[in-house]
Amino acid sequence: MEKQNKKLSQSKKIFIGLILGLIVGIILHSFVPDSHFKNDILVEGIFYTLGQLFIRLMQMLVVPLVFFSIADGCRNLGDTETLGKVGIRIVIFYMFTTSLAILIALSFASLVGPGKGMNMAIGSQSFEVDKADISLKDTILDFIPTNPVGALAEGNMIQIIIFAVLVGLLIASMEERLITLGNIVTEMNDLMMGMTMWVMKLAPIGVFFLIARTFSSLGYDAIISMLSYMGSVLGSLAVQLLIVYMLLIVIFVRVNPFSFIKQFAPVMTFGFSTASSSATVPIHIQTLEDMGVDKKISSFTIPLGATINMDGTAIMQGVAVIFISNAYGIDLTATDFMTVILTATIASVGTAGIPSVGLITLSMVLESVGLPVEGIAIIMGIDRILDMARTTINLAGDAAGTMIVANSVGAFNKEKFNSK
Repeated sequence: MEKQNKKLSQSKKIFIGLILGLIVGIILHSFVPDSHFKNDILVEGIFYTLGQLFIRLMQMLVVPLVFFSIADGCRNLGDTETLGKVGIRIVIFYMFTTSLAILIALSFASLVGPGKGMNMAIGSQSFEVDKADISLKDTILDFIPTNPVGALAEGNMIQIIIFAVLVGLLIASMEERLITLGNIVTEMNDLMMGMTMWVMKLAPIGVFFLIARTFSSLGYDAIISMLSYMGSVLGSLAVQLLIVYMLLIVIFVRVNPFSFIKQFAPVMTFGFSTASSSATVPIHIQTLEDMGVDKKISSFTIPLGATINMDGTAIMQGVAVIFISNAYGIDLTATDFMTVILTATIASVGTAGIPSVGLITLSMVLESVGLPVEGIAIIMGIDRILDMARTTINLAGDAAGTMIVANSVGAFNKEKFNSK
């Protein structure tokens, strides 16, 4: 029995936890009648508490890990020229794939036509959402922290990344005077990675409780009425993953795209379970290193991607725009579609990598083309499931971009990738 347990990899354990959680959740929803014990003690008590404990352990690691990994990565890159090459290329990749993701979503949803025939009336849904007042100038200004300590305390990822880049570059440029500080940054990064590996041992248990709670609350009923919307989102996500990313990997890296999916599956499974790009940063960096990507590159590009690269979220917003316009019988013009592409791309920059944040930024996208924000209430019921799916696409996009950029600067070991 011990030999069998040793053969089970961490990714297999996580997948088993996910499947068991799904089965338990569906059984509870479909076959166990509502009661105080089931709803309050089991689902919203034990399942919720233990699932959130694991999420909090991961969140505990995110800020220090992002700071020290980026600072150490920039220090190891050694010069602003190399960092500039990596930074410019990865940002271009992220912006390009995000814009393309929205275009795919709008096209796919326009063909499927989710929401047609619902004949919703404005004011028929009662829903309040935090307004996302995001402008280009505010987004740019918000990159620079007025108080780095405050940015660390608040978990403002884009500001933490900017500060960490500056710290890493200055340590590299003053290496002879800052040897001790440089070593401390490296050792703190090693410490955070070690702590991450320890927390990850609890991942199968955390995943089980997160998935069990999700499906015990939603079951099948909430899914059936929204099938066309779900199908449009999932179909667009599949196109982005299986066509866009795979083609880019084949063209620019020249490796087997199916091998990429196989090796990257543990990260996507974990991301699906947590619905959080930020929570996956530690395992993401480690997995890419195992796939042949130099850690100097991934330590910079992955935390950055978790902050500004939200292709899956952009796809949801594109489909939601079509769905809500159809549901309320509001026609959109070509100009409206261009506005959606531009607005959703801007909204993806600085969006926190946490569960369901896309619903908040969606309000801004809807308002940009005059659609009722209250329409979000219609899709909230199944957003958790779609949030899990789109997070896996966000992660795959980060990984694909990192591999392509790493290969372009000679920081990708193709032999190591092909040996897996």
